[in-house]
Amino acid sequence: MIESPLKVWLEGDGALLRLRLARPKANLIDAAMISALAAAFRAHRSNAGLIAVLVDHEGPHFSFGASVEEHLPGQCESMLKGLHGLVGAMLAWPRPIVFALRGQCLGGGLELALAGSLIFAAPDARLGQPELKLGVFAPAASVLLPLRIGQARAEDLLWSGRSIDAATAAAWGLVHQLADDPAAAALAYVEEHLVPKSAAALALAVRAAREPFAELAQARLDAVEALYLDQLMATRDANEGLQAFIEKRPPRWEHK
Repeated sequence: MIESPLKVWLEGDGALLRLRLARPKANLIDAAMISALAAAFRAHRSNAGLIAVLVDHEGPHFSFGASVEEHLPGQCESMLKGLHGLVGAMLAWPRPIVFALRGQCLGGGLELALAGSLIFAAPDARLGQPELKLGVFAPAASVLLPLRIGQARAEDLLWSGRSIDAATAAAWGLVHQLADDPAAAALAYVEEHLVPKSAAALALAVRAAREPFAELAQARLDAVEALYLDQLMATRDANEGLQAFIEKRPPRWEHK
């Protein structure tokens, strides 16, 4: 029997859905993880008493990102459409989705957090989109980062591939709160500020606040996905960069 990469449970008399990435230390956002997350969101979407979702992780790192092997030709279309379907479901989710993270939060891991609501992070957290170092780009982050932190800061992260520390992410408005125990801080926030509310009223408040953001992001995501699959993956360098990473060698760019 294959063990699920995700732990799922309800607590607080069913008010809080807990989702925990459970494949440390990398917690890769691969097909299995995407499928498990999508199934959990789908199963609980119509739960009338649900107030919020808290996503955290086992191990020292939230996620090293997507599986590079699943980005190779023959697999990347299925992987990308699965990830973007999950991101779309999260953007339209009718309750706040709160993230608590430590360590590395990279690539597809950060894209997941960007599709949620509030991010609570430990001081040791590092957030980044390193895809361009592999000769590809981050489709969901290309859409979500400018909406969340502004165009110039988003372009910095997307083009440099560098990671920023949690304090910088908080100063930029990407991280809501720094805490030595981010899961405990997220729980305290949910219990103080969300649990006392009407779930019905909260769902409409979430819709009112997020619907324009979600609609704009979804429209752009479809276009950027096509750019990735139809044009980027037709370049020689995208395939070279991915293969070089798998072979643990420097890429040899030909700029085409």
